[in-house]
Amino acid sequence: MRKRDRYLSFGENEEFDPRNTLVNLFDVAMVFAVALMVAFVIRSQMTEMLTAEDVTYVKNAGKPDMEIIVKKDNRITRYKSEATSGSGRGERVGIAYRLESGEIIYVPEGNGE
Repeated sequence: MRKRDRYLSFGENEEFDPRNTLVNLFDVAMVFAVALMVAFVIRSQMTEMLTAEDVTYVKNAGKPDMEIIVKKDNRITRYKSEATSGSGRGERVGIAYRLESGEIIYVPEGNGE
């Protein structure tokens, strides 16, 4: 058999199975899908949600659509801010200061008792 004929005649080559090509493509697609999922988790910066430790995540901090996500004892709870802030009854309990570094310090007010 000539070299040229060997590549053109699939029927004579019993080792060739077109299903093997599909199986290999499926494996490549599965690896690609897992890589996309890992990249999404890393990009969303929420890898702490995959660990066993408790974590609190603040999304859109200081904005009207702020959301707080708390993971405690493998249970995730989401808190969304409401449009009306500062409404209701309450009392002043302290003062918060923002430093030049961006850090916020809370100083409780004592009533001298």
